[in-house]
Amino acid sequence: MAPELASATSPGVPAGPTVLVPVGSIEQHGPHLSLDTDTVIATAVATRAADELAAAGAPVLVAPALAYGSSGEHQDFAGTSSIGTSVLHDVLVELTRSMRTWAARVVFVNAHGGNLAALRGAVRQLTDEGHDVGWVACATEEVDLHAGRTETSLMLHLAPWNVRLDRAERGNTGSLEELLPLMMSGGIRAVSPNGVLGDPSGASAEEGARVLAAMVADVVAATGAVARR
Repeated sequence: MAPELASATSPGVPAGPTVLVPVGSIEQHGPHLSLDTDTVIATAVATRAADELAAAGAPVLVAPALAYGSSGEHQDFAGTSSIGTSVLHDVLVELTRSMRTWAARVVFVNAHGGNLAALRGAVRQLTDEGHDVGWVACATEEVDLHAGRTETSLMLHLAPWNVRLDRAERGNTGSLEELLPLMMSGGIRAVSPNGVLGDPSGASAEEGARVLAAMVADVVAATGAVARR
């Protein structure tokens, strides 16, 4: 089991570890999923990826999640709590600068698409400063975009007590290419009154377990690539 940074003591931090930092959001996920869905997924993927890396002998720590992200596109829905791109960018930069005084590298494990601009900009700046830092994605968009079958399945596997299947509704099932222009100008509500992009029908914990395993494998492989840069 990979150690958690928050529960470690200072002398117990291994020399030159890789630190995996989950990055999520607090935002609406339709009428049936909890606001912390992205944070739950990012934390689970980072934790299980760290377990595999630790089992292979790598010094690795899992940091507490960055639960607040850039979620302005969801702001029309109650509960959404966003810190915006510029603030998230600064948090990523300052956190990495601090961690890199004792960590060999920092890898952000991201589960919210709205965080991408901040992650890309921060990692580019930090790399230019000489830091060993990268980010990897918990990709769910290949199946559905937001609060559809994939995320519902993941949450049924990870936190079924936070899934209200009796409230689940089909949303807009258009592609990202079709919806993005309207979303950029009018937010999620402009394309989906219930906040769902996809269809949660058919979701299952078993499917969530399979999706999680694939995401963990992707993150382990990508983390290795970051380490070899």
